[in-house]
Amino acid sequence: MFRLAHISDIHLGPLPRVTLAELASKRITGYVNWHRNRRKHLFGNTLENVLAGMREAAPDHVAITGDLVNLATRTEIEVARLWLETHFDPLKTTLVPGNHDAYVPGALARAKAEWRPWLLSDTPAPDQPLFPSYRRRGPVALIGLSTANATLPFMATGDFGRKQARAAGQLLEQARQDGLYRVVLIHHPPVRGAAPLHKRMRGISRFAKMLKQHGAELVLHGHTHLDTLHYLKGRDGQVPVVGIASASQGPGGRKPLAGFNMFEIDGGPGDWQTIHRRMQLGAEGPGMVENQAGVIALEERLG
Repeated sequence: MFRLAHISDIHLGPLPRVTLAELASKRITGYVNWHRNRRKHLFGNTLENVLAGMREAAPDHVAITGDLVNLATRTEIEVARLWLETHFDPLKTTLVPGNHDAYVPGALARAKAEWRPWLLSDTPAPDQPLFPSYRRRGPVALIGLSTANATLPFMATGDFGRKQARAAGQLLEQARQDGLYRVVLIHHPPVRGAAPLHKRMRGISRFAKMLKQHGAELVLHGHTHLDTLHYLKGRDGQVPVVGIASASQGPGGRKPLAGFNMFEIDGGPGDWQTIHRRMQLGAEGPGMVENQAGVIALEERLG
């Protein structure tokens, strides 16, 4: 059995000191949003409690689907690297970036450079882009996609282009032929209607076509800060698409409390068995409790 944990939308806080030059951009809207909204609920020891619960669950690997930072300042990106170094072995953690990690032009390039050990494929080609990434861990293939790009103020869209879709399809096909359980990691939900128009992913139809042609066993995403379960048509059946609340979401907000997904993967090609548990901070105290909302049915067989 292989145990895979999933967290997303870390939004490390509090915000560091931001210069006037850094605010002379889209960052001003995010700065105001943080102080008016996010800092009220993404605070305290919530994230530490989630990480403690996840460590206790002892996963074999951790998937992080983006938004480590808020405004993607140079300081935030460096702090996020230190956070990754403190808590996550690069060989046991696979990261894909989110829209906040690419908040303004140039930010994503800095994030890729700082967070490279957690983004890299097993055998990176020097002349190839970082994404799609490919990692094999036991019976599992982790295929990381990037939808992150700098957008205009009040926009949080993502892009899944033809070139990445073509390369990802080839990786999915190779992993299928190798008899692996294929997990796709992406920040924006690749499901129509799962995010509002100004936060949607462009290329949803392209993603759906790729999945229908090549298949996958599981898709993990973040972005919406919601505990969700959708299905998309795959090569050999329906593919679960699972979202998760922000790993820093404290009590008192409109979004679900912080938590993580835990997947226990067993079986083999044609008879994959997936047990899905949603672990969420309890309303009282720092402990984790199971949340049955949007959980893959225990009896479900994938592939």
